[in-house]
Parts: sequence; structure tokens; C-alpha cells
Amino acid sequence: MSSRILRPVRAGRSTTRPGSATLLGVRLPLMAAAVVAAGLTTACGPSSQPAGASSPTVAGQSSQALPTGTESASASASASADASPTASASPSASASTPSGSSPTPSRAQTSAAPKPPRTSAAPAPARIPGPGYDSSADAQKLIDAALSAAKADGRTVLLDFGANWCGNCKAADKVFAQPQTAAILGASYHLVKVDIGGNSSANSALLRKYSPSGGTYKMPVLVVVSPSGTVRTDTHATGNPALTSEGLNSFLRQWAS
Repeated sequence: MSSRILRPVRAGRSTTRPGSATLLGVRLPLMAAAVVAAGLTTACGPSSQPAGASSPTVAGQSSQALPTGTESASASASASADASPTASASPSASASTPSGSSPTPSRAQTSAAPKPPRTSAAPAPARIPGPGYDSSADAQKLIDAALSAAKADGRTVLLDFGANWCGNCKAADKVFAQPQTAAILGASYHLVKVDIGGNSSANSALLRKYSPSGGTYKMPVLVVVSPSGTVRTDTHATGNPALTSEGLNSFLRQWAS
């Protein structure tokens, strides 16, 4: 009796209508989607964006959101905003300078200032030895000193070979002592007097060195030597000038340069 009652119930459950099965299949996915959406809302929280605000720009759409002119204007405004602090710093720097102090002059202004003219004093006249010839003097040493001084000041060396007993040598000494001739000598020459009237072989050798033509020497022998030691003129070879102020002054001026 009980078995007969159970069979109809099982048979009734197995015979479900096709429409109800389809509806159940649709409802289940919808319910699952609702559950998933509720979980996402709970995990992410409510949106912080206010209502009515525009959505953020999607990547790839930035070129369409702003025109080209708008981007250039915004870039120019940004550049001017960055440059404005520098421009505003200049007045403050100038304002920090005390009112009583003058600005430091630039290098160009300093170099443009006129320089005072140089005053070059004329060189002192060279020393002129007195009349006569010193037989005890070291003639070679005197000549070396005169050549060294001539290299320093640009003067010329005048060698005067003579003797104390020579009349022409005494006449030349008188002219050398005159103011005009002495001025020419002091300005242009270093005068060295060498005694060849004694028995000094060293002084005779010096005569032959600077006047190598040999023979009989007519005193005084005047030899003009350049600062480098080169003989410029030798009166033993050319003949003496007139032993007067005019003759000796003309000779000295001729060979001074």
C-alpha cells in the first residue's frame, strides 16, 4: 500500500515542466551576478568622485580632449610662471644694496681708466777719464767693462791708444775736456784710454788686436768698437781727424750711431 503511494510522488517530481526549468536556469546566473556585484562594492567602497563629475580621461584619448592651441597656451603659461620668480628676484637684489655704497666697477670699466704716462729719465752721462794715460791700469779689464756697459745702455766704445809724452795726444785731451765735446762723449761713448808709450806688452797686443794693419802708428790711435766687440773705424787705417773741437766733434757724431 505504501509502495504505491511513493511511486506517484517520484513520478510527479521527475515530470517537471520545460518552462520552469528554463526559468530556473536564467534566475541562477542573475543571482550569482548580483552576489558578485555586492562583493565588489563592499571591497572597493563607495566612489569618492562627486556626482556629475566627468570621468577621468582614458589613455589614448588625451589628444582629443584638448585642442593643440590649448596645450600651447598652457605650456606658455607654465613657462612664464617658472620664469617669474627669477624676474622678481632682480629688484630685491638691487634693493639690498646700501644707498650709500657704490657698485663695484666692472673689469671693462677698470681697464678703460687712463693710465698715467711713463716718465723715462735720460741715462746719466758716462764717466770720462781725465787727461793722460795710466800705465799701471789693466787695459783689458777696462775694455771688457766698457763693452759690458755698452751692451746695457746702447752706447759705443771709444779706444784711445796714446802716450803721455805724445803732443798730439795732449791736444786731443784738451778738446775732450771742452764742454761740448765732453757732452758728446758722455752721451754716446764709453771712453777707454790705453797707454802704448811704455813697455807694456799687453797694451801693445791690444793695439794690434783692434788695429791689425801694423806698421808705424801715429798717435793717438782712435778705434770705435760696437757693443758686440766689432771694430767700426780705426784712425790708424783711415787717418786722424783734425785734433780740434770741430774735427773731433764731427768724428764723434759720425760714429756715435
